[in-house]
Amino acid sequence: LFLLSIYFRYWIQEFWTMFRLHSSLSDSMEQFQDLVRDQGQERLCPLLQTKWINDRHWSQKPSQRIKANSSKKRKVSLLFDHLEPIELAEHLTYLEFKSFCRISFADYQNYIRSCCMKDNPMMERSITLCNGISQWVQLMVLSRPTAQLRAEVFTKFIHVAQSLHLMHNFNTLMAVVGGLCHSSISRLKETSLHVSHEVTKVLNEMTDLLSSCRNYDNYRQVYSRCAGFKIPILGVHLKDLISVNEAMSDYVEDNKVNVQKLQALYNHINELIQLQQITPQLDANKDLVHLLTLSLDLYYTDDEIYELSYTREPKNSKAPPATPSRPPVVVEWASGVAPKPDPKTISKHVQRMVDSVFKNYDHDENGYISQGDFEKIAASFPFSFCVMDKEKEGLISREEITAYFMRASVICSKLGLVTLSSRVLLTTKQKHAFSVQPNMTIQESI
Repeated sequence: LFLLSIYFRYWIQEFWTMFRLHSSLSDSMEQFQDLVRDQGQERLCPLLQTKWINDRHWSQKPSQRIKANSSKKRKVSLLFDHLEPIELAEHLTYLEFKSFCRISFADYQNYIRSCCMKDNPMMERSITLCNGISQWVQLMVLSRPTAQLRAEVFTKFIHVAQSLHLMHNFNTLMAVVGGLCHSSISRLKETSLHVSHEVTKVLNEMTDLLSSCRNYDNYRQVYSRCAGFKIPILGVHLKDLISVNEAMSDYVEDNKVNVQKLQALYNHINELIQLQQITPQLDANKDLVHLLTLSLDLYYTDDEIYELSYTREPKNSKAPPATPSRPPVVVEWASGVAPKPDPKTISKHVQRMVDSVFKNYDHDENGYISQGDFEKIAASFPFSFCVMDKEKEGLISREEITAYFMRASVICSKLGLVTLSSRVLLTTKQKHAFSVQPNMTIQESI
């Protein structure tokens, strides 16, 4: 009974979300406690308690949003003026972490199966919060009537971003930087003249940190070095889950379950779930949290935001009209998956890629490239989960690399990424002095 109780205790602590989702598990634990008492082992009962799960500080209950047709007058938050950057960052982190903790193990499983946010309200709410913060940042800058005042708001949000970075809140950091980089803000030339060089430098550093270049390599390196409390960029890790799920088959030889795939998916999800156990050391004011929540639930369309932007700084008649564009860091892509392209088109692109690779890397013209060269090419893609059996140790054949890229292209299309052929052509051209503009992502350069 003692060993069994210890086992159940570990189960309850590590997978408490399952007990929240399935009340029958708690009922079973209560029945087991009765059995323990009958055996005279009353001292083991505290190990089997599950009531604490429903009393967790970070509630799983989703917050309510203001209805779009609300009759209340919309206002930009007054909180911004009397909160220091660090205070604003702390309250945003409080909301972000609370939203992050609502996402259960089962929510991640459902997302893997459906590849979208449909019927997944907890995850959808988290994405909505991030988009709301990004829009709120734009509105706060545009709410000021003069270029000098807008520059001051812009600068303050840069300080907020720095605080978020120090707190390891990468998801909100992405939202804030995305708002500052949105074209409704970046087009404000008069405002930018009042922004100091130091602030612009910090923004460039933040943009570089969050760049999607090399599958968010800069972010991943910084994130992996962070210990303790941290909030990941949810969308990036959701794409990792989809990549693993698509790259590895459900079954192996003899129709056996692919345990390696299950373990890989479990490791990814469990890492996110474990982060929910590390609560931030925040002293958030509940009244301010409530006001901030209302401020983030604004209902402005992109057209309304651009109308306000052009009102603040009218369009130069000599300059080409600005085209609404997404910020360099986008969160809305997590809500859907691109359709699968035509197989013939995929095959055509893959053949072009393979020809380009062997033209630039197969110097001996023996039909093989080295493992080292292949790893350099593969480093440009988020498909390290694709494994191939090499016919010749240390070398990759044309057939193997073709099969690899065919599989990767299917995953690429499901994730809605840039065409694989463009990425390989970019990689091979880089070997011949192909350069990319500073602060430009691979997708933008292509």
